[in-house]
Amino acid sequence: MLDTVLGKLARQHDPNVLVGFDKADDAGVYRISADQALVQTIDFFTPIVDDPYTFGQIAATNSLSDIYAMGGRPLTALAMVCFPEKGDFDILEQILAGGLSKMMEAGCTIVGGHSVRDPEIKFGYSVTGMINPDRVLTNSGAVPGDRLVLTKAIGTGVISTAIKQGKAEEKWIEAATRSMTTLNKLAAEVVTRVSPQTKAPFQIHGMTDITGFGLIGHAREMALGSNVSLRLNASHIPLLEGALECVRQKFIPGGLKANREFAECMVYYDEAVSEELRTILYDPQTAGGLLISVALEDADELLRELNEAAVPAVSLGEVLSSDKPAIEVAP
Repeated sequence: MLDTVLGKLARQHDPNVLVGFDKADDAGVYRISADQALVQTIDFFTPIVDDPYTFGQIAATNSLSDIYAMGGRPLTALAMVCFPEKGDFDILEQILAGGLSKMMEAGCTIVGGHSVRDPEIKFGYSVTGMINPDRVLTNSGAVPGDRLVLTKAIGTGVISTAIKQGKAEEKWIEAATRSMTTLNKLAAEVVTRVSPQTKAPFQIHGMTDITGFGLIGHAREMALGSNVSLRLNASHIPLLEGALECVRQKFIPGGLKANREFAECMVYYDEAVSEELRTILYDPQTAGGLLISVALEDADELLRELNEAAVPAVSLGEVLSSDKPAIEVAP
């Protein structure tokens, strides 16, 4: 909806805007000098777990993710709070404390915020980071021949739906919570470092984080933005414990259905790919992992470096020349 509305408005011309809302990317990037640019993003949502402290952690992790997805370093954050006028302020304190814990882990300073009275709790942050203008990683630079790497398992959407319905098993909750409270900081640091083997930066051609549009939705943005096609190997896709069981039990969030209706027209499935797996590909993620398009010659080393840094990254597929459909899901 926002894209439709913004598309009707006159767009400002500013040569310092390196990445704007017309790019459908993770964050905006604004150049302030020859070697410095701001990375800016905002995100907030309603509680997806019962514990307020954990909810605050998840909200902060999710808000920070877009900075990391651009290859940036978060600096400051502004908190955004919607809270009932007669709500329990101990709960609000726990939410804020949880968010603060993750901001401190990220080395990001909370400098203020804004709150409004609202019968429904909502929480998140506007985050500003820094990046070198020549090293911005976007979702539109993938090159045929690249390999695709994913740094986190998927399934938080269906598990969160099971939590809301009181049907989630404890081990599912633990796995999803662990994923949603793990910063993409370490993964981004590995991605942007110099390769120990070649002594040059890894050849990262494109990167995005997997959030509300699901794996297919964000893969679609990368394919269209880069004018390429993507092949995903279904057997390589990492899934959180309980994710497929949630699909089988019909814990399907509305966002998953919307994602599938919007993007499935651009997907070809091999007949060996099960219906449950096809469904989970559209699952809206919260604080999901990074999808990385890396040059073939650097792919194995990048994956090894990520794994050695305790990032559970996997090789997910490959980038092909532009063709229809834009995304192929192979066995």
